[in-house]
Amino acid sequence: MSLELAREVLTTEAQAILRLRDRLDDSFLRAVELLASCRGRVVWTGMGKSGIICRKLAATMASTGTPALFLHPAEAIHGDLGMVTGEDLVVAVSNSGETEEIVRLVELLKRLGVGLIGISSNPNSTLARHADVHLCLWVDREACPHNLAPTASTTAALALGDALAMAVSVRKGFSPEDFARLHPGGRLGKRLLTVGELMHKGEQIPAVAPDTPMKDVIYEMSRKGLGITTVQDREGRLLGVITDGDLRRLMERHPDPLKLTAGEAMHPGGVTIPPQQLATEALRLLEARRITSLIVTDETSRVLGVLHLHDLWGVGLF
Repeated sequence: MSLELAREVLTTEAQAILRLRDRLDDSFLRAVELLASCRGRVVWTGMGKSGIICRKLAATMASTGTPALFLHPAEAIHGDLGMVTGEDLVVAVSNSGETEEIVRLVELLKRLGVGLIGISSNPNSTLARHADVHLCLWVDREACPHNLAPTASTTAALALGDALAMAVSVRKGFSPEDFARLHPGGRLGKRLLTVGELMHKGEQIPAVAPDTPMKDVIYEMSRKGLGITTVQDREGRLLGVITDGDLRRLMERHPDPLKLTAGEAMHPGGVTIPPQQLATEALRLLEARRITSLIVTDETSRVLGVLHLHDLWGVGLF
């Protein structure tokens, strides 16, 4: 009985989402435009289980580039309405569209001239009639065996809110780099770090000219401690690299390696990567080429930095 009931609940909730998907219309597009053009914050509000869904949706929007917060409707009508400004946009969720606290809040919002998106399963509800845009959930039965506990309706509201949040983030051009900026903590944020954020730059870059004597090359490599040095022309463009491995091979094969210059000893070119590339791609390249450093360059081959394998270890990408 338990497995059968569980399957029925999952089927009912899945069907609620699919029914909602198939009935999306221009109202959804108008809601996206309202949200994307909001100059203030998106204020999500709902009572009970709908309120819990709204808290999650406010957090999702905030993490994908749209300033958002949750406002408890009961607290709103007892003073917290002062949190809402004329540039904000309210999204109210109520399956019936007649929740007492929501209806009272809607009246106050209309007096203040605040924009309103309503989400309910009743297109003729008070919430629907007073909203600037109404999105219907079309849920006629909950997954609860007694058709009482909010289940299918909250699942549909969550899915619809996620669809709005994702559509708005795309509409705003929200990028993986933006996501990384808003998620600096945790493994997910670390995976979205860019090469430019982790590389050694400025005075930290080991650099010599092609006519630099080898004794000075060795000194530069030791002083910067990255096991490599770049060889650059006068404009800072990359000509080649010299690594610890190159030095060992020179010692083995050349009768007097200290008589060489950097230009004579260097390995022409080098493995390069642009600064906007993700750190995860840098790690993949390092592993594929079996090397420990990448030279970060711009489109003109000008050296911007050096990324070492240890830099990736330091942020926990392994």
